[in-house]
Amino acid sequence: MSKKKIETPEQEQPLFSNLKSYSIDEILAAGGTTAFAKKMGKSAEGLAKALKNLPEDAFLTDEEFEEAMKTLNQSK
Repeated sequence: MSKKKIETPEQEQPLFSNLKSYSIDEILAAGGTTAFAKKMGKSAEGLAKALKNLPEDAFLTDEEFEEAMKTLNQSK
């Protein structure tokens, strides 16, 4: 799979420009999701800690979740 750099004007720079995405093949080549996360310096404990540090309004309410699931199921 080849990688292609996309030029974006400065005023339209993405919010998370320092993040890189990886293909499924790259993740599997690393040994799967757990092995890939370890190679990236990530862990389940780190994820749990990061989630606990998020503000309460970062999560969907039950109603928002139900609406999102309904929309997702309709788009299948």
